[in-house]
Amino acid sequence: MQEKYIDETKQGEAFAIAEKPQNSKKLFLESYGCQMNFSDSEIVASILSEQGYNTTLNQDEADLILLNTCSIREKAEQTVRMRLSQFKNLKKAKPNLTVGVLGCMAERLKTKFLEEEQLVDLVVGPDAYRDLPNLLKETDGGRDAINVILSKEETYADINPVRLGGNGVTAFVTITRGCDNMCTFCVVPFTRGRERSRDPHSIINECKELWNNGYKEITLLGQNVDSYLWYGGGPKKNFKNASEMQKLTAVNFAQLLDMVAIAVPEMRIRFSTSNPHEMTEEVFRVIAKHHNICKYVHLPVQSGSDRILEKMNRQHTRQEYLDLIKKGKEIVPDISFSQDMIIGFCGETEEDHQLTLSLMREVEYDYGYMFAYSERPGTPAHKKMEDDVPADVKQRRLAEVIALQGELSRKRMQSYVGRIHEVLIEGTSRKNENQWKGRNSQNAVCVFDKIEGQKLGDIVSVFVHGNTQGTLLGTTAAEITV
Repeated sequence: MQEKYIDETKQGEAFAIAEKPQNSKKLFLESYGCQMNFSDSEIVASILSEQGYNTTLNQDEADLILLNTCSIREKAEQTVRMRLSQFKNLKKAKPNLTVGVLGCMAERLKTKFLEEEQLVDLVVGPDAYRDLPNLLKETDGGRDAINVILSKEETYADINPVRLGGNGVTAFVTITRGCDNMCTFCVVPFTRGRERSRDPHSIINECKELWNNGYKEITLLGQNVDSYLWYGGGPKKNFKNASEMQKLTAVNFAQLLDMVAIAVPEMRIRFSTSNPHEMTEEVFRVIAKHHNICKYVHLPVQSGSDRILEKMNRQHTRQEYLDLIKKGKEIVPDISFSQDMIIGFCGETEEDHQLTLSLMREVEYDYGYMFAYSERPGTPAHKKMEDDVPADVKQRRLAEVIALQGELSRKRMQSYVGRIHEVLIEGTSRKNENQWKGRNSQNAVCVFDKIEGQKLGDIVSVFVHGNTQGTLLGTTAAEITV
């Protein structure tokens, strides 16, 4: 299941970066879905920058329009289709415009997009971005171009991503690609391929470069970061065939996290997404060891029912999940957790639903990402299971889960009141230009009044005096008079 992050059902986000004066062509790049897609867009922008493209926020002036797409949920696909229809109309007025689809939808719907619906000129899968220059030459010649071949080796480790949009304070650093988990509801293993990890030295070098360029927080990113395993390259599934020396010198996620924390000791570090059956006690101990690793884990559970977890092929039980949460709280007392939850999966009963609600109460998540189940063509669930929970039942259960999470979120936010928190200033509050917004170590958003001398990227001691369901309200601690 995809990461935290950016709700994959929201409208896409377009990016622009500083222009290279020598570049004469314009790229309009819009991303949908998880953090991984947004990180991939930075790789694409870097590759195309060397091919003469500057990014633009104005689609009307673009020579090339690319949508980096998501297939996790049906609504995300509907949104992308609507956008492609708009661009098809734009092409009528601008015949030389090239439109392409990248990412997960590219692999899944390549024939429909190119041949049947004729919505695009270019289709490129997540492992084929290096081939973009060659594919664009094909489209320049009036031909459709496609490359959706999945790789067992590609990690883009040698490409320095162009940082798109953003605040200049926080950045993503991809450490793994692909997924081996084969959850029955998920398309990721089919659209992003087998799991492979990136050379740890390239990761550390990227983190150091980000620090030197003024960034103050990084998120180590992957479909399943806890399964990171570097033994010299290649798919994780082939580790069993590695040499004894490779096995002895292999680097797992806890070791990588420790290495990064030491390499950039002033940089805040987060990671996403974790998977319960891969998460280890060792990772919690590394979090506890380093002040600069944030005390927050996004730990998707998807259901509180063992019966449903087995049907989902989640590879963990309810009790194993709860034991992991308990261990995390013992080792890192101030840790916070968030969740992913799929409501109304195939065969879910009212009893299963109540088990999900009871698990949520036991864990007391800070927040969560909750969705009604929608079939994804090509997945094992779509092929072998009936989507038999009526839509109105799904929506009622989803509403109950969302309402409970609202109660839990408010309770968790209340637990932070009356304490001083270190908050990284990430920007100006959307609701009040005289206030900053940022997050504490537990990933809770905090707003507080600006004072002279503070700037973007500062880590400020903030006394939290109040809260809403999802936001902490604070005052700079230096302003408090005793």
